[in-house]
Amino acid sequence: MRPRWERREVSRLRRDHRPYFLKRLDLSLQKWYVNYVLRPQFESLGRGCTFMGPRYVEVFGGPVFLGDHATVIATPDRRVRLTIWAAWEKQARIEIGRYCLICPGVRIGCATEVTIGDSCMMAQCAYITDADWHGIYDRSLPVGQSAPVHVGKNVWIGDSAIVCKGVTIGDNSIIGAGSIVVKDIPPNVIAAGNPAKPIKELDTERVMKTRADWLADPQLLGAQFAEIDKAMLKGNTVRGWLRSLIFPRPGD
Repeated sequence: MRPRWERREVSRLRRDHRPYFLKRLDLSLQKWYVNYVLRPQFESLGRGCTFMGPRYVEVFGGPVFLGDHATVIATPDRRVRLTIWAAWEKQARIEIGRYCLICPGVRIGCATEVTIGDSCMMAQCAYITDADWHGIYDRSLPVGQSAPVHVGKNVWIGDSAIVCKGVTIGDNSIIGAGSIVVKDIPPNVIAAGNPAKPIKELDTERVMKTRADWLADPQLLGAQFAEIDKAMLKGNTVRGWLRSLIFPRPGD
């Protein structure tokens, strides 16, 4: 039989027992945390960014830029880490474009430069790095070899994929789950493997809908999500929510 704390986590995943007003309060507290704790850690944090689990987002070093209407999702066991380690005489930077999606566990390590274009999606535990982080023959070197990483627009980096130093990924390309990218990937392809290689070309004649298109009217989208929340949480009570936390039942 699972311990009570584990059953409690499962019940939260299955259903949200909170009344609607409590969820709105939680969202307001998260916005407060973003504005007063996270925002000062960024060189620039764009308009309309959405953070889910902002307490589990870690920004170290700088400058780090995040564009308008980005979505960042972090969890206690899958923190998002944006880290810059650079030699004192060098100025490194991480620049992430507008409308990007950063999923739980994403890590970006930078010693020179990492740029990510608009509407990119980084799936869970994707890792982007522009350095070896130690010398091959001199392990005391804190960075080792480093070369900029450039990710084009509307790129999708799959679950647990690794993008290594000196790589450029072209617009619209998809990097398969678990792939390791050590050489440039052209635009409009699906690449996979270790090392990652193009395995399929995308049909450039087809219209591609990006996250920028989906988020073109953020106010309308926000209102739609609010209506969905109201419908899903309808009938929830404070008493029922407390009961689910203290005495979770199977199927909660």
